[in-house]
Amino acid sequence: MELTSEDRVTEQQARHAVTWKPLRLLTFYRLILASLLIVLFYSIPENVTFGEYQPVLYSLTCFFYLGFALVAGFMARLRRPRYEFQTAFQVLVDIVVITLLTHASGGLASGLGILLIITVAAGSLLVAGRIAFLFAAVAAMAMILEQLYSIQLLGLPRSIGYTQSGLLGIALFATASLAYFMARRVRESEALARRRGIDIANLSKLNEHIVQRLQAGIIVTDHLHNIRLINTTARKLLGIVVSSEHMPLAQLAPTLNLQLLDWKRSPGKETAPFESASTGTRILPHFTPLDTAEGQGALIFLEDMSVMDIQAQQMKLASLGRLTASIAHEIRNPLGAISHATQLLDESDEIDTQDQRLMMIIREQTRRVNTIVENILQLSRPASSVPRSIELDDWLARFTDEFVHSGACNPGQLSTSVTPRDITAWMDPGQLHQVVWNLCQNAVHHGNDENGSVRIRLQASLSDTQGTPQLDIIDNGPGIAADMTDQIFEPFYTTRSSGTGLGLYLARELCGINNARLSYHAAAEGGSCFRISFPENAGPAVSAIA
Repeated sequence: MELTSEDRVTEQQARHAVTWKPLRLLTFYRLILASLLIVLFYSIPENVTFGEYQPVLYSLTCFFYLGFALVAGFMARLRRPRYEFQTAFQVLVDIVVITLLTHASGGLASGLGILLIITVAAGSLLVAGRIAFLFAAVAAMAMILEQLYSIQLLGLPRSIGYTQSGLLGIALFATASLAYFMARRVRESEALARRRGIDIANLSKLNEHIVQRLQAGIIVTDHLHNIRLINTTARKLLGIVVSSEHMPLAQLAPTLNLQLLDWKRSPGKETAPFESASTGTRILPHFTPLDTAEGQGALIFLEDMSVMDIQAQQMKLASLGRLTASIAHEIRNPLGAISHATQLLDESDEIDTQDQRLMMIIREQTRRVNTIVENILQLSRPASSVPRSIELDDWLARFTDEFVHSGACNPGQLSTSVTPRDITAWMDPGQLHQVVWNLCQNAVHHGNDENGSVRIRLQASLSDTQGTPQLDIIDNGPGIAADMTDQIFEPFYTTRSSGTGLGLYLARELCGINNARLSYHAAAEGGSCFRISFPENAGPAVSAIA
């Protein structure tokens, strides 16, 4: 996994900052040195040897050096011209200036020549390669030439100057050699650290990529329960749409934060699933301690209980489906014979009124058993979906007209509303029709108010949390008891003596294969509200009913 262009730019900026910073420090040292030499020369001239031989040359050189230090610092700040040229040029100017100051102060006896060792060492550390020995050679030659000029041309008696120049030259080359090898080791260490930094950055990117794409929700909190990391799955499970980095967990997920506090008090205690207030999803958290420099944080795994429940139910119903399918096939043959025999008996003129009533009961119960058999066979047959975009405004208008004309209810009993008008849902149209028809029929059968009148509202809107389309089927009936809401979607569960208990189960399964979700909510004004939460228009989803 390679670094992105942004990472490369950041790394290059960091490397340049490390390179130019020592050069700026050298210019700062040069500024202090020039200022100190000027102060010593003008404040106590009788007690120092600086500039005693040629004071005019000394003072002019010092002021030039001060100005050069200011200009060099400004150019280093601008990073123009390039780094290698600036460094080499500044070091050579330092050598020339120190040589002139040494000459103006009476030669090596003034002690200023020792400053060349610092200059050569700094230049050797700042510039890579063997140019360090060039600095040492130039400095040594400058001192020798200064001695030759002073003795041969000016006739000054300085016989010991050659010895000092030689010793200083040896010291300069030793310094350059030591600085060269030190600089090479430093650069090798920097290169190794840079490669390790790239490896660590790649590993960090890879870890982030893996964490963000895990099916389980991942949250990392610090010792103060602030979120340090949260992946996409955890955001979806908790319904978090805002930026949550470094925000308190108690603010975004209060229930989860309470469970985290309870786990810290009793680490061995089993955690219980909770329902997200934003999405309505049942979530099972798992906590793992995570030690940090500030204190003990926590690594939180979030499992979607609805997925686990669906998997468990699919495994349970897989075997049940095979069993019931084989039984249903066996029942259809004698059931067909009973129905046919009933029709033949019904055509006979010898059947009296009481027997005709018994025949009617047989026909009704036969049709009921046949409906159960058909539903069971539908459970065992794989069902696929071909989702596409549906404009809910037009679709609900057509559905309302069809449902009313079927005689299921009167025109004034079924109303629709779509806000905003251009809402589009992503689902198989035929399966959406089957689900909504089933829910409306349930509303007709169970949704009577105290006066026996039925009113059904089909209300399309956008969810408050994620902005996805949803369709509410609301009736004015007595609603469903709170202790029964978890059971109404189970297969074969019914409160009607003539019901099969498969309608809501099949409706939820049809929603599931379209990546939609069917849930029950108590209506605010009383009655029942079945909500179909549609997915985003991300593409077709094909699956099967277990």
